[in-house]
Amino acid sequence: MKFGVLEGNGIGPEITKATQHVLEATGLPIEWVHIPIAEEAIEKYGHPLPQETVKAIREVKVAVKGPLLVDKMQGRLTCVHDDGTEHTYPSLNNAIRRELQLFVNPRPVRGIPNISGKYEKLDVVIMREITEDVYIGWEHKIGRHAAQAIKLTTREAATRVAKYSFEYARQNKRKKVTCFHKANVLNFTDGLFLECFREVAQNYPDIESDDFMIDAACYTVVKNPEKFDVIVAANQYGDIFSDLSAGLAGSLGLGAGANIGEYASTFEACHGAAPDIAGKGCANPVALILSGALMLRHVGQTEKGANIEKCVREVLSEGKFRTPDLGGTASTMQLADEIAKKVSKC
Repeated sequence: MKFGVLEGNGIGPEITKATQHVLEATGLPIEWVHIPIAEEAIEKYGHPLPQETVKAIREVKVAVKGPLLVDKMQGRLTCVHDDGTEHTYPSLNNAIRRELQLFVNPRPVRGIPNISGKYEKLDVVIMREITEDVYIGWEHKIGRHAAQAIKLTTREAATRVAKYSFEYARQNKRKKVTCFHKANVLNFTDGLFLECFREVAQNYPDIESDDFMIDAACYTVVKNPEKFDVIVAANQYGDIFSDLSAGLAGSLGLGAGANIGEYASTFEACHGAAPDIAGKGCANPVALILSGALMLRHVGQTEKGANIEKCVREVLSEGKFRTPDLGGTASTMQLADEIAKKVSKC
């Protein structure tokens, strides 16, 4: 069973190691395929995302990916393909997703007893469309006094992510799918996204559907966390709302994620590389561990993935092993080791 591993930077190598430890505790015959990214890839190939890395991910088909540092107001990246064509992306994370043709970023967030407080019953899966919206990076400056960005919505992408969301809801016995938008202002772009969602919803009469404006949705999840179930959103809205949801659950360190494509998929935490705590051994590895559980589910190891999720919740609820972001003093590997011990007994 081959899994790629991209360590990333910042806290990436630490939480990646912790995640590998927990996944190995399942007893599955895992062969890790190390794939260079960022500085490591620059050293070896002269580029942070060389075609060798893209091809390696496609070959293994699934990979755990650590977080990557992204500089503010810079970081644009041009990838040159074997046929001589090239494409410029706004960030390295964006480049990975689009070079691999990944189209949806599921981000499940679930409250945890003794950690999440009144948000203990929060249980949502945010389906973030990741091929377009303002994150395509089509922007330019207008002299020194203005800048402009393009927000792209296509019927193909909006329909595809809506179908994925309803299929997920049906397969996982979820009751409702909600579309987030701002179609009252962005009549054409968000209007098209909502229109496609409603068209797809008609093909799933067994699943309830509704829609919320994104600002109202943020208010509602804070006041009534049980209101939402499966959520489908454009790139930027999904990104922001998933961080809010993870915060309500207790920490960004609890937010898992995946990037799903037809030919390959990567599994990553929803948080960043946290350079301020890199190397200190205190980073919370849970988000990436839960992303690893999603990876197991993705390759058909549903029971193993569910066991990891259960063990994570048990360890955190017990309270003896928690990293500083959750009010504890445990190190990254102490928490991972405790989870791994439980997993090995399942």
